[in-house]
Amino acid sequence: MYKYKKGDKKLIGAWAFYDWANSVYPLVITTAVFPLFYGAMTGGKNATVHFLGTDWNNTVLYTYTLSVAFLIVAFLSPMLSSIADYMGNKKKFLQFFCYLGSFSVMALYFFDSKDRLWVGVLFSILASIGFWGSIVFYNAFLPEVAPPEQQDKVSAKGFIYGYIGSVILLLFILTMIMKPEWYGFTDHPLAEGESAPVKVFQYSFVLVGLWWLGFAQYTFHYLPSNTFKRKPEKDYIFKGFKELKKVFTEIKKQPTIFIFLISFFLISAGVQTIIVLAGKFGDEELGLPTSNLIITILLVQLVAIVGAYLFSRIAIKIGNIKTLKLTIAIWILVSFAAYLLPGKSPHVDLYFYILGGFLGLVLGATQTLARSTYSKLIPEDTYDNATYFSFYDVTEKVAIVMGTIIFGIVMSYTKSMRSSVLVLAIFFFLGFVVLSFMRKTKYVK
Repeated sequence: MYKYKKGDKKLIGAWAFYDWANSVYPLVITTAVFPLFYGAMTGGKNATVHFLGTDWNNTVLYTYTLSVAFLIVAFLSPMLSSIADYMGNKKKFLQFFCYLGSFSVMALYFFDSKDRLWVGVLFSILASIGFWGSIVFYNAFLPEVAPPEQQDKVSAKGFIYGYIGSVILLLFILTMIMKPEWYGFTDHPLAEGESAPVKVFQYSFVLVGLWWLGFAQYTFHYLPSNTFKRKPEKDYIFKGFKELKKVFTEIKKQPTIFIFLISFFLISAGVQTIIVLAGKFGDEELGLPTSNLIITILLVQLVAIVGAYLFSRIAIKIGNIKTLKLTIAIWILVSFAAYLLPGKSPHVDLYFYILGGFLGLVLGATQTLARSTYSKLIPEDTYDNATYFSFYDVTEKVAIVMGTIIFGIVMSYTKSMRSSVLVLAIFFFLGFVVLSFMRKTKYVK
């Protein structure tokens, strides 16, 4: 039986703890370790791979793989979340996608050569669907665990938990990469000039899956199963689509939410594309070794904790809209700085660390404030939280699809990731402009 009321510290803590569980996936798999492993397995910078009867640049194939995964989530999540709202079982959907993601991550263990590229591509897609699919339903619980006046802090708490948990596991994996002999790994280095064996990376994927699966159980234990005590009829799929149409109609009648979603779309195209491809940028454009890249990504995560906390407090003082615009302005500067970063400088690693610090500062802030701002825009009397948040998540996924595809297209023509990063600055600028037209509400200033 559900024992905890909205705003209860135990319930809020359990909800936020899912960030601790799942954040190892975007950090270790999407950003830090798997992109470098994939690059080495497929032949290094600008290597050609054969997949589905076609020759591909390995990095372009990687960006398109991400695009496919996000496109599938964008297609499925509105339908599934509307059904979940109608049936009142968001937690079951959250559990399903969590299990899909965690087991798919562990299956990446079997991607051990270029001949098994299909394993890496297939389970990368499934793991991404599992992660982002679960986030739809996880975010949808925010209005049910915290009242509007607490949602900035609660959203920040989730991201802070996620940053801390993921950093702990990545630090452990970093020791495996830098000192593989400590763990008995001595044979078959990943690539020329690398000391870490292939097995180190394979076992790190298993660790990520077990971490995600295991710690998520704490969240599942405390989250309510059916807050609104809904009793659906048998034709729940048809009713679910009606729920989706109803919420879409409501959103169109609420210009504040509509404008926010447009701005969020543009911001996400930049933010999420940079996140998923930052490691490959450092690897291919700057030629940094694996250990330096992972240290930079750890720095980003640690600074993101400060950013999430700091900007959530700034939002209380000056409001969500002004604070979001401040973070977007910094993102624009980060994009230009990345484009100008001197790849052949003897101090390029130091420059990359500094850039990573600024990126981390706004990464935590932007993600935290975007989620809590949207949560506060949802009507308080609705029980369609998952459906509302599915539009938020679909907006993000479609943005990532567009961002990664444009990144891949620009790179395929220019043969440089720098030009692609510069193009992303345009998305941030447009997001800033659109956000300027957003009106203040009772809870969003």
